Amino acid sequence: MQPIYSDIASQLLLLEAELRRLGQWQVKSPPTEALTSSEPFCVDTLTLPQWLQFVFLPRMQLLIKQEMPLPRQCGIAPIAEEFFRGNSDAATLVAILDSIDRRLQRR
Repeated sequence: MQPIYSDIASQLLLLEAELRRLGQWQVKSPPTEALTSSEPFCVDTLTLPQWLQFVFLPRMQLLIKQEMPLPRQCGIAPIAEEFFRGNSDAATLVAILDSIDRRLQRR
């Protein structure tokens, strides 16, 4: 397995743990139609934490498990900065997303 896969897998675990710590982890999945939005990050149907939990994490985990090509850019950190603006508790979450963004770009 290429190092990028283990690096990203580790960061995804940190992301999940941070979402849980912030109380942003949901037990129940949103309706299927909310997950199939054609808008970037499902902005019309999900909150950013929901998108991270129910779309981003499962997709990235599948890519890693099957050693499929990973995206070269995600650009999630700037969106998280905007979503969590004024919430200093989310600084670690934004930093994790920034780390994922940077690692994917670095290859």
